[in-house]
Amino acid sequence: MQVRFTKMQGAGNDFVVLDETRAPLGLSTAQYRQLADRHFGVGADQILSVRPSPAPGIDFEYVIHNADGGEVEQCGNGARCFVRYVRDKGLTNKDHLRVRTLSGVIEPRLNADGRVTVDMGAPVFELAAIPFDATGLQPEAAGSWQKWPLALASSAQGAIISVAVLSLGNPHAVQLVDNVDSAPVESQGPAVERHAAFPRRVNAGFMQVKSRCEIALRVYERGAGETLACGTGACAAVVAGIRLGLLDGRVDVHTRGGVLTIEWAGGTEGAWAPVLMTGPAVTVYEGEINLRD
Repeated sequence: MQVRFTKMQGAGNDFVVLDETRAPLGLSTAQYRQLADRHFGVGADQILSVRPSPAPGIDFEYVIHNADGGEVEQCGNGARCFVRYVRDKGLTNKDHLRVRTLSGVIEPRLNADGRVTVDMGAPVFELAAIPFDATGLQPEAAGSWQKWPLALASSAQGAIISVAVLSLGNPHAVQLVDNVDSAPVESQGPAVERHAAFPRRVNAGFMQVKSRCEIALRVYERGAGETLACGTGACAAVVAGIRLGLLDGRVDVHTRGGVLTIEWAGGTEGAWAPVLMTGPAVTVYEGEINLRD
């Protein structure tokens, strides 16, 4: 099966983008894995599919598959690349779009400087909606919020860590570290991702607070492993930092792939403000690949 693709990246988080606006490709889980394979495929953290409008008032549908072939709810860096792709391909002439994802509608906007701002929607803190099973766990008060203790498996040195849990369309567990460069991402990341408290697994964030308007971040992504940047992870980390009393409302997030700017005005229970994420979106190259049936 011959498939045309575009390789893109947003702050080093890289994607294979597929145009399914004319007809669905009908790819299997194995074919998504082949596309993402860095040795036998194109290589990517996620596969992004551009599909036609599913309803009035919506411009496109945005479907995301992780490198392991599984479909996921949201990808912030991918959303920025999505906008750049549909504009560059002439699929729309709009700068401000409404796009449906598995977790709801997002509103990305192409800025005059070439960067893209995405309204990621409001964060979710209700434990059942994240989802997070707190059975047997006792929260620790922190700032105006709380953190949760998690006991990790022996493969992660049997550590007990403290995490803030929330959803930005997909689940996140954010822990504070003294130095992001020496943080135990490789050992603790997989243990947090598959912890029993997260029935749909979770993205594990490791955040170093540099000042009230600047953090460094690494994220072990669910189904992809550590990536150079994670857009929803950056949003989750900043929201967590604000609620923990550590950060102001506009924060530059330094990832290994570049800088993302996150803004959040806070709010109250049931009326949380949306999170805004701004960053780059770049086309790397285009090509064709023959996928195994």
